[in-house]
Amino acid sequence: MRETANEPFVYNAWYIAAWPEEIEKGLVSRTIMNEPLVLFRGPDGKVAALEDRCCHRGAPLSHGTLTDGRLQCGYHGLVFDGAGKCVEIPGQTSIPPHTRVRSYPIVERQQIVWIWMGDPSKADESKILDYPVHDQPEKWPHKKATFVIKANYMMMIDNLMDLSHLAYVHRKTIGGSPEAHATAENSVEETETGCLYQRWMMNSPAPPTYVKAVGFKGRIDRWHRFEYVAPSTVIQNNGAIDAGKGARENQNQPGLQFELIHHATPETETSFHYFFSVANGYRQDDPAATEQLFNETYPTFLEDKVIMEGQQARIDRDPHRDLIPIMGDKALFTARRALKKMIDAERSSFGTVAAHRA
Repeated sequence: MRETANEPFVYNAWYIAAWPEEIEKGLVSRTIMNEPLVLFRGPDGKVAALEDRCCHRGAPLSHGTLTDGRLQCGYHGLVFDGAGKCVEIPGQTSIPPHTRVRSYPIVERQQIVWIWMGDPSKADESKILDYPVHDQPEKWPHKKATFVIKANYMMMIDNLMDLSHLAYVHRKTIGGSPEAHATAENSVEETETGCLYQRWMMNSPAPPTYVKAVGFKGRIDRWHRFEYVAPSTVIQNNGAIDAGKGARENQNQPGLQFELIHHATPETETSFHYFFSVANGYRQDDPAATEQLFNETYPTFLEDKVIMEGQQARIDRDPHRDLIPIMGDKALFTARRALKKMIDAERSSFGTVAAHRA
């Protein structure tokens, strides 16, 4: 399979639009798949997503204000409800029925705000990813964040489905020994929704982040489990216990365990919104442990950001130049095959791309 530098979008899928706490602060302006959007909470507390363009004179609605849970344009004062219908025009009693803006299906579930950018008639809520970790704050206390990375969204999936880079990009935090990474046991399998990538690093030195978290004194048996759910999500579970204590048979022993959800929502063909939530599964009754884990993890993602943005800049200089595969690429190519199936299926449906703009 020839790798595409900038993978196209899958429109008929659920993407993370925001964390709920972002919207508590008021209007959120966010571009998704080249579409400028504005998100807010209506009077019923439900999140709404509208195109960020007033139907009157085209002004950005995100420059407006919320009035009793309705969005008032900051240019001439037209007021819109969460469905995009204009409900008030200052100085005008009659409102033409076509005075409205496009709205998008939105679902808030498990502390995640999901959006559907494709054909609204195909927005099946049963297809939303189930992430029970966010429903278990006592078992999995967590902290979330987001930022923009100037690269194609599949570069994040590539990054997560190839852990050999940890020893080089993250050697001061979660990386550990390059030799241990080079000899790690890897397995890759296709799933109905994407790809499962698992990795064991037996009798390996503990990386600095792991030592800070639980105080490992010697070598550890370490595992990584990454599940790609096409098109844009990776669920990660990492753990480690002292070497020689049967980690393969029983991972629920004293040691380290944490889980993350990663999500890459396309902003443009060469940028994406990176959403991540870091959950502490080892010192759950200690808020400082969750904060420490987040503070150790966040800088590693900034390191990834630098790498991916550099990749994108170089690839853009010569996008038709082939990239050379190596053995460590098996999981990322399996993930890309899963994405290609989604893209091909969507493109074979007549009017799919046009429908999302209707």
